[in-house]
Amino acid sequence: MPSTELFDAQSNEYRESVLPNSFDKVVAVEAGSKQMWYKYVGKKGEVIGMDSFGASAPYKTLYEKFGITAQKIADTVKSIL
Repeated sequence: MPSTELFDAQSNEYRESVLPNSFDKVVAVEAGSKQMWYKYVGKKGEVIGMDSFGASAPYKTLYEKFGITAQKIADTVKSIL
């Protein structure tokens, strides 16, 4: 979802076709703050991202530091299934 604001401005029918309310196990991955994603993942979903201010380093180093890795995503998906 490139823009939550644009997504939220769409019709209910469109939003439901993209992210049905019946989906309660959604994993969102955000390179920035996780906060805005909780309303999309459902009560059983998870958000992978940062809970603090960022840092300065190459992105691979930062992704590892903040747990934004393929392994973390795979483990998170497995844990909620």
